[in-house]
Amino acid sequence: MGAPPKSDVPIIEPKDLSEADGLLLGFPTRFGMMASQFKAFFDATGGLWRTQELAGKPAGLFYSTGSQGGGQETTALTAITQLVHHGMVFVPIGYTFGAGMFEMENVKGGSPYGSGTFAGDGTRQPSELELQQAFHQGKYFAGIAKKLKGTA
Repeated sequence: MGAPPKSDVPIIEPKDLSEADGLLLGFPTRFGMMASQFKAFFDATGGLWRTQELAGKPAGLFYSTGSQGGGQETTALTAITQLVHHGMVFVPIGYTFGAGMFEMENVKGGSPYGSGTFAGDGTRQPSELELQQAFHQGKYFAGIAKKLKGTA
């Protein structure tokens, strides 16, 4: 949609997803759901769906929106359908971040579905609290993925 290519960022192909022990997926929100580019990426995973290569893998979500009313929870809810069709195990952050989940004095994205940030017009950077929540989610998710891999 007009964004310049990012030559220094590795490109993953849908087939590469089957090699992962789990997927923690992040994307921007567009009108309360995942951006069309990410949806197109997931649409290209039909071969993995046919062979059920992602079934049973843990998956989590994180996201950014342009505003506080930008649909962080609806983005997660609409993205979960992609995971469900693959038979993946959704791993939400829940309220495991503790008091940080209830912060009311500072602007903070995220929800029980996953960590998040408010990007505004694209110039706002994640706050320290948003970064802490994202780090917590990554650590929490990795622990669950490790437990699930150990039971296979």
